[in-house]
Amino acid sequence: MLISWWFLYLAARNIIDQTLDMASVLQKLIMPMFSGPAEPPRNKVTVVGVGQVGMACAISILLREFCDELALVDVMEDKLKGEMMDLQHGSLFLKTPKIVAGKDYSVTAHSRIVVVTAGVRQQEGESRLNLVQRNVNIFKHIIPQIVRYSPNCILIVVSNPVDVLTYVTWKLSGLPKHRVIGSGTNLDSARFRYLMAERLGIHPSSFNGWILGEHGDSSVPVWSGANVAGVNLQNLNPDIGTDADQENWTETHRKVVDSAYEVIKLKGYTNWAIGLSVADLIESLMKNLNRIHPVSTMVKGMFGIGDEVYLSLPCVLNSNGVSSVVNMTLTDDERAQLKRSADTLWNIQRDLKDL
Repeated sequence: MLISWWFLYLAARNIIDQTLDMASVLQKLIMPMFSGPAEPPRNKVTVVGVGQVGMACAISILLREFCDELALVDVMEDKLKGEMMDLQHGSLFLKTPKIVAGKDYSVTAHSRIVVVTAGVRQQEGESRLNLVQRNVNIFKHIIPQIVRYSPNCILIVVSNPVDVLTYVTWKLSGLPKHRVIGSGTNLDSARFRYLMAERLGIHPSSFNGWILGEHGDSSVPVWSGANVAGVNLQNLNPDIGTDADQENWTETHRKVVDSAYEVIKLKGYTNWAIGLSVADLIESLMKNLNRIHPVSTMVKGMFGIGDEVYLSLPCVLNSNGVSSVVNMTLTDDERAQLKRSADTLWNIQRDLKDL
């Protein structure tokens, strides 16, 4: 009897050994402790468009380490796959565990924030406003699909002309206005602070200055609020920002307006600064920071503007999107410039169809 049990034991061991030999490396290495559907991502970001701007946004977002999944979408499948693979191959140096891409918008499902960079690129010498009609038709295809798969997302529009296309996005999406944001003059203000600080010999973070209104030609520099360490520059030079200013500080704002055209002329496109700017906005949204950024938001009823226009004002950004707008103290001239900026955009928007 003892011998028969011994043979049974050996047979059983043999079966077990054979089973283990047949098991995969993964089965031998990992012992599962939970079986069930994977939890959806909590901090997923989607970038629509993998052109120069889209990929600058993507790499800036990855390097800031605040999303647990990044999705890329584009119609150019080969480039899309190539960009995805290139980023995935750098996963060792990143802290975003999942990077996906696809032409089908189902890949964007459960996004917390969606960045829209798709559209026709601005050409040398072309005004941002001239781009509008060419890009509106593209958005009619993009926006409904984003909302279908991520109905609770916050939309950040980067495509130019950004203020008009943010308005278009708001209309097409059906989302509340506080969850549809344009990158607006966050970049213009960064350029302004860099150029002013360079002339003053200080770091850009130590100069406080704002560009409001349209992202582009009719933007409004708030000279009345420009200061360094609380010292208002207008108190030091009452003519600053006017034609009577002998120091010609208005040249700085002209450089802000012309800077995108200059970069496009030199390298064919702008991408790095806007990518860094967008990542900064996303950090405020993701981390519920309540930081103030000059971004494009619905301004009807503010500063005497009666039309449904998206323009940049100082906005408090948190996990809800634009939680509030700062009632900035502007001079009569600055308010008039802001109104003209709104009128410029409304003259474009009122002729748009099928919104």
